[in-house]
Amino acid sequence: MTPHIEAKKGEIAKTVLMPGDPLRARYIANKYLTNVKEVSSVRNMLMFSGEYNGKKVSVCGSGMGIPSIGIYSYELYKFYDVDTIIRVGSSGAYIKELNIYDVILASEAYSDGTNYSQLVTGDDTHVTFSSKETNEALQKSANKLNIPLKVVRVHSTDVFYSSRDLDETIKITGADCVEMEATALFCNAKALGKKAACMLSISDHLISGESTSSKQRETTFDNMIKIALEAI
Repeated sequence: MTPHIEAKKGEIAKTVLMPGDPLRARYIANKYLTNVKEVSSVRNMLMFSGEYNGKKVSVCGSGMGIPSIGIYSYELYKFYDVDTIIRVGSSGAYIKELNIYDVILASEAYSDGTNYSQLVTGDDTHVTFSSKETNEALQKSANKLNIPLKVVRVHSTDVFYSSRDLDETIKITGADCVEMEATALFCNAKALGKKAACMLSISDHLISGESTSSKQRETTFDNMIKIALEAI
């Protein structure tokens, strides 16, 4: 056990799917896995383990923001011997070429600041990277399922409600969409010699103003989940 996860050693799989919303974690586990067991519920951050096509897999909520996923992913890597974490989350589109429900694979993440990277990896950088091997497996899975997967840089921001002009943010970050967790996950994986990837479904469009409801975000991102599970 750790301060934030009550699972016993061995109850969490080597590969973890990590949505931000713990209710989405429960939805994924109940819909796609067999022999499902809830292994942790500290602070209502639900975590489940089960099997997919005979392979053990866990689905663990991360909460919102870099500090939250930073805690949970670090503990999973460091204390539960997890090898690979695939973030499966939602994102807001920065460019008109992306549409609601498009599935995104992050090649890299641009963070507003360098503090997390400095403190965890010692690198003074805004840009952190996903694991090439894991991304290749996800791309292969998407091709097999005939699901388009767009590889982009994501903006991993600390601020949900920003007063800065969107055009300026896009220019600074060089990103095609925005989310709030990838930087911490990528840094932790690098620091601990683990693997990390980030897949996102577009839930909001900052150009057109289109958006999805919280219920839709919980239950309709199935293409992304199928890609992740088939890649394991």
